[in-house]
Amino acid sequence: MSKLLTRAGANRITDMTEGSITRQIIAFALPLMLGNVFQLLYNTVDSIVVGNFVGKQALAAIGSTTLIVNMLVFFFNGFSIGAGVVIAQRFGAREMEKLHTAVETAMAATFVLSVVMTALGIFSVRPMLRFMATPDDVFDEATVYLTIYIAGISGLLIYNMCSGILRAVGDSKRPLYFLVVTSLLNIALDLLFVVTFHMGIAGAAYATILAQFVSAFLTLRLLTASKEVYRLSWRDLRIEWKTLRRIFSVGLPAAVQSVITAFSNIFVQSYINAFGSSCMAGWSGYNKLDQFIMLPMQSMAMAATTFVSQNVGARKYKRADRGTVTTVLLSFGVSAVIVSLLYVFAEPAVRLFSPDESVIEYGAMFIHLNVFFFLFNCVNHVLAGALRGHGDSRGPMIIMLSTFVALRQTYLYFVTRYVANTPALVGFGYPVGWMSCCAVELIYYAIRKRQRSWTAAVAEP
Repeated sequence: MSKLLTRAGANRITDMTEGSITRQIIAFALPLMLGNVFQLLYNTVDSIVVGNFVGKQALAAIGSTTLIVNMLVFFFNGFSIGAGVVIAQRFGAREMEKLHTAVETAMAATFVLSVVMTALGIFSVRPMLRFMATPDDVFDEATVYLTIYIAGISGLLIYNMCSGILRAVGDSKRPLYFLVVTSLLNIALDLLFVVTFHMGIAGAAYATILAQFVSAFLTLRLLTASKEVYRLSWRDLRIEWKTLRRIFSVGLPAAVQSVITAFSNIFVQSYINAFGSSCMAGWSGYNKLDQFIMLPMQSMAMAATTFVSQNVGARKYKRADRGTVTTVLLSFGVSAVIVSLLYVFAEPAVRLFSPDESVIEYGAMFIHLNVFFFLFNCVNHVLAGALRGHGDSRGPMIIMLSTFVALRQTYLYFVTRYVANTPALVGFGYPVGWMSCCAVELIYYAIRKRQRSWTAAVAEP
């Protein structure tokens, strides 16, 4: 390791360009996976507490707001992916001054985007809920929860960017520590506000945003107090436009893909809403559980992005390819165990969110129908992450928009009008997109690997 890395704090940084591929990916992805579990607990605990102590309408309200929140968060996550790729590539190339510039640019842009997205999000709450055909018995509570949540969303956005910077240089452990603390805080505040103070759905929203602000403060404090290469200096905080363009060239396609996919899922939610609050609540419980199924895949995809980015920066392309294959296999193995367990324990899992038997019946039905098809996403997400690590964000965007959005909406339109409009057929729209995406992405990745045309995308701005 060079002297630059000694000054950067090698004890905190993981160089993925050397050593055992499997060991490095597992060591990086495991704390990332645990951290994602705790991050999901923010909203999941809201659903559990509200579903059990407020009622199924409140649970349905939280479920109907998730997609809107996701549109905002996913857009910003695309930006943080772009920042992470640029930082990791510069780390792999040992260009520490450029790395520092990327950190300052990413954080300055984060503060600006947080203000803009909060304002736009609050303004769009009621129109979006109306667009989703949210039932009247759910609308008011959904409005309250979503307005409060978006008003405090900057805490989540700042935390995500700070943790993305740490992950880019191979540090996935300290973001986990902060999430453990703030997730426990969120649980305590949920119980205090909802159960003790009887604040209803508003209490769950306040608990979540307060915990998110604490996580943002802790990660900001870490970056500003650090003496390592990724240190955030308030004096140097500025947007360097050349670097920002590079970040957006990778991050914007990922952001657009995520936002449009989330937006298209609003149409799926509107199909579900037509079946009433029990089906909505069952779908909400199923969606909370499927987020946990996705954790290994998403964590492995993030590991693939960092691993590939560092090795591409170091021009070690064959090692990047081996890491991609290893990550897909690890993701598949872990995910297969999780989906098997959830299939067996579907009803008890849904019962966590509601004691209502009709809600449990709907939720278990969605799980039994879809759960094994999630395994196609092991390929989808890891290959997309690897492609982004190479600097190719446009290809995964086009593939996922074509399958997750266009094909899925075509399927829903056709089956609900010409076959049968049932919850099961609507819910199966998700596997249709996953399977088709897997097939197309495998072909695309094989072509790009043979061409090696993505290496041109790595050139520094």
